[in-house]
Amino acid sequence: MSWSSGKDSAYALFEARRLGLADIVGLITTTNEAFDRVAMHGTRNALLDRQIAATGLPCLKVPLPWPCSNDEYESRMAKAMDEIAAQGVRHMVFGDLYLEDIRAYRNEKLAAIGMQAIYPLWGRETGALARSMIADGLVAHLVTVDPRKLDKSFAGRRFDASLLADLPADVDPCGENGEFHTAVVAGPMFDTAIDVRLGEVVERDGFVYADVIPA
Repeated sequence: MSWSSGKDSAYALFEARRLGLADIVGLITTTNEAFDRVAMHGTRNALLDRQIAATGLPCLKVPLPWPCSNDEYESRMAKAMDEIAAQGVRHMVFGDLYLEDIRAYRNEKLAAIGMQAIYPLWGRETGALARSMIADGLVAHLVTVDPRKLDKSFAGRRFDASLLADLPADVDPCGENGEFHTAVVAGPMFDTAIDVRLGEVVERDGFVYADVIPA
């Protein structure tokens, strides 16, 4: 399971299990070596570790330098995927929704090592999907906001019905166009909820980050 620490990968894990699409045997995630956080989302590794424990699954962490070139990213990911394939794993589950270029990229890389991708959430209408996540008990906070697409005041807010109602009409309810990223703290994919508090909100490298700190 490709694990980003956010709602889409978490809900894809839940759906893959619920629908019997795969026997999930582990997680893989990329982390930022410089900041001790999950790459892209900015989630603290301490919270990531709590998430991993709550899934009951082992996790292969792939540390990335900062900044990270595409060549370096592909080199480190190729090494990690070779390790996974050597264990007999033949499928990788992703939480992607509808970005065709990303899906094509993933399929190409997996095919090269004899693996296939599974997309439990692919093609779902994102408004209905967001509401299903919330109805099924998923709890998450917005940890990264692109202020060019969404006001920075949304950073740190809980992903709930109130937030969905407040999103501008041109913002995807699941943030699929990069408007925001989340960190999951509870839901049906976890054995237990994670107690957190909100820390400071900072703007860095053109994005707004809200620190979600595990108790």
